[in-house]
Amino acid sequence: MPGFIGLPELIVLGLVVLLVFGPKRLPEMGRSLGRGLREFKSSVTGGDEARSDVQLEGAPLAAAAVETVRAPEREAA
Repeated sequence: MPGFIGLPELIVLGLVVLLVFGPKRLPEMGRSLGRGLREFKSSVTGGDEARSDVQLEGAPLAAAAVETVRAPEREAA
């Protein structure tokens, strides 16, 4: 059946990846792939719980700057 990846294909793919990248590099690649997928999922679903623990440098300064900038009020005609 074309289009389906079975167990033999996955085993061959795993062996090729192991030969190309080596056993020392595979755990690092798995971790980075997991982080990327987790970040993508949280950005797609709008998960704010992952962003709440991240503190960016200058964030309080930027928030204060946004609060002080106001649009000019228009006079009633």
